[in-house]
Amino acid sequence: MQEPAGEIYCMSNPYFHFRQFTIQQDCCTMKVCTDSCIFGAWTARRLNGSRHVLDIGTGTGLLSLMLAQKNQANFDAIELDSESCNQAAENIACSPWASKVRVINADARIHPFEHKYDFIISNPPFFEADLLSPSPRKNKTRHAETLSLEQLMVVIQDNLQKAGAFSIMLPFGRMNYFQNLAKKKGFSPKEKLLVLQTPAHAPFRSVLLFTTGPATHTPDNELNIRDEESNESPALLELLADYYLR
Repeated sequence: MQEPAGEIYCMSNPYFHFRQFTIQQDCCTMKVCTDSCIFGAWTARRLNGSRHVLDIGTGTGLLSLMLAQKNQANFDAIELDSESCNQAAENIACSPWASKVRVINADARIHPFEHKYDFIISNPPFFEADLLSPSPRKNKTRHAETLSLEQLMVVIQDNLQKAGAFSIMLPFGRMNYFQNLAKKKGFSPKEKLLVLQTPAHAPFRSVLLFTTGPATHTPDNELNIRDEESNESPALLELLADYYLR
């Protein structure tokens, strides 16, 4: 695993090698991060035989490729930003799963999808009006300028099979807000994973799996990226063992 850089461990190199595929990211505003890798690996274990999967806001194509490595589903990866979409298409074309993943350059809010999906995954824009970048393109991908959580929830409801499930990664501080949005649409959390930098830190990311039906007690499982000695935690290494080069 490359040495992480920055608080959320973004991989700033123009490319990132995984065991079975490579992510080129020089044209994408959102780079490969440890937390997005955690999200992909965690979700890949929870597709439960899904045949059709939608990745909303695919960026580099990372999540679709991580899920495709572990599952036999067919994937549609939609991305609004044309430069990111082109790079995702190149990453997927160079992977072992080019025939399983279709990249769509479109706005998920208005795109006429051909069918409904068994599973949807999304790593949506995190922020609202705060922390704006001087780059309008970065603001579109990092902030809820083109896809708010409310709009995302509508897209998911409209395009998910009745018995389907979806996963999402959010800042920890927005978890309860999104759970209330999902509840209004008839979804309830089935599993939760709270991501912490170390045991001494508070959670900074929430990874959630939702299904339809009444809410049940959902324990907050935790994953520390690093241990007390600042080494990568055993839980992180186990989760990402099939993806990261060592």
